[in-house]
Amino acid sequence: MDSKAGDLFSAEPADAAGSGGVVGNLPLKELDGLWLPKGLSASVAKEWFDRRRATIRPWAGFVDHRKFTKPRNFGELCQRVVRNFDTYNSNYTFIFLGLILYCIISSPMLLIALAVFVGAFYIIHLKSLESKLVVFGKEVTGPHQLGLAGAVSFPVFWLAGAGAAVFWVLGATMFVIGSHAAFRELEGGSEMEELFMEPV
Repeated sequence: MDSKAGDLFSAEPADAAGSGGVVGNLPLKELDGLWLPKGLSASVAKEWFDRRRATIRPWAGFVDHRKFTKPRNFGELCQRVVRNFDTYNSNYTFIFLGLILYCIISSPMLLIALAVFVGAFYIIHLKSLESKLVVFGKEVTGPHQLGLAGAVSFPVFWLAGAGAAVFWVLGATMFVIGSHAAFRELEGGSEMEELFMEPV
């Protein structure tokens, strides 16, 4: 089979020497070469997750009800939102991921739609590894494989109400995170209070 330059997918077997952890019975290194795009490997995802987890603020302080007050004016509200987004960035990321997970788990049809998408993508990718996959006289490359899997699974996503789920997740995320960022007092609040007490 001809090697394709610029192909996003790697069909080469994983190097047995490297070990970056184990998922099930397979080392992470082997999972990288199964069907994930090169830029989207299990080790990259694990590294990103570990970085986020390392910068997370303690949840007890995050939800401490004594630290929530109404902002005095619009300037303080904007200041709180900007600073709290910077301070609690990792906490907000995990809240967003939790809402996505809740939405997927609470909708069996959405789980089926995701399974159809992953299955279609995996089958298309395996077929392309056996021989060049040609549709309407054109070779199907890596990004096109994702598009083809999306087209195949689109009716199932539509039946599952994926559009409504996306808007629910976005709305819930904006409400929860926006409310926290707006009403949570800033770290080192006394300095900020003095700043806002000065006459303009």
